[in-house]
Amino acid sequence: MNLHLTLKKNWFDLILSGEKKEEYREIKPYWEKRLMGKTYDKVIFRNGYAANAPQFTIKLKSITQGTGKSEWGAEEGKRYFVLSLGEIINTKNIDKSDANYK
Repeated sequence: MNLHLTLKKNWFDLILSGEKKEEYREIKPYWEKRLMGKTYDKVIFRNGYAANAPQFTIKLKSITQGTGKSEWGAEEGKRYFVLSLGEIINTKNIDKSDANYK
């Protein structure tokens, strides 16, 4: 099953480049309902809501709970759902000459 998430450009670019290997979501009822008790194997990340927004699909290794890295957007000492990311499967609407694309 695919998990669909929208990201701000800086986080989108860091994951696309392979530098950022985790994504975080707050432990709140909304995310508990979406993430717990479900089996996701891929994440589709989008940068924006337009029909032609850049997007890519990436393997999802696991979803755990823990603290995140501040350089990747997590608050110090705060607990999150931690999405551990694997390799990129495909891209759509991404300029291959973009410096962030590998």
